[in-house]
Amino acid sequence: MGWLSESLNSSIGKKFIMALTGISLILFLIVHLAGNLTLFIGEEAFNLYVESLDKIKPFIRVIEVVLAAIFIFHIVNGIKLYFENRGARPEKYAVNGSRKNSTLFSRTMAQTGSIIFIFLVIHLSTFWKAFNLDTHAADASYYNIVLEWFQIEWYAVLYVICMIILGFHLNHGFQSAFQTFGWNHNKYASLIKKIGTGYAVIMAVGFASIPIYFLLGGM
Repeated sequence: MGWLSESLNSSIGKKFIMALTGISLILFLIVHLAGNLTLFIGEEAFNLYVESLDKIKPFIRVIEVVLAAIFIFHIVNGIKLYFENRGARPEKYAVNGSRKNSTLFSRTMAQTGSIIFIFLVIHLSTFWKAFNLDTHAADASYYNIVLEWFQIEWYAVLYVICMIILGFHLNHGFQSAFQTFGWNHNKYASLIKKIGTGYAVIMAVGFASIPIYFLLGGM
């Protein structure tokens, strides 16, 4: 299996893992947003959604472990690629040429990724912890937990800012994954770019709309 380890640790291998884990997270975000949007339907609908997941908790725990592994692989390989790219080109070249040969989205992937990771830690210590560790009463309302957190102004604002940053990260990540897999034929490049941008906007606006709705007192 030495050849497999060597392949995955090569530059191409790391990019492949980044693309594969990135696509997996892109699909997860679609499902996650769809579930979260039940908040707009009302308390009963959202509580029913969460309780339905609770009924298959062993399966959900397996998915969470898989997602955690995907996140770790994505982050670790992203860090490795970042430092490899920095070490592969002189500082002068990076300053003079990078802006002409790359977009703002691609140049800030490490920064946006780092912010998203910090947000993820905060997110898990609030909602995930509240849903899985702090809620034991039979009459507990998951909807009210979300309501309480998003009516905390600093948290709601932080959430919105991080969702905008997530949109920046996804915009380049979507297109980069297609490029890594060789699906960026010139004939479809423009379409892929538009779909990637559209996806990033929908995710950012979709997630950010939730704290804005609750912060403004929408019920």
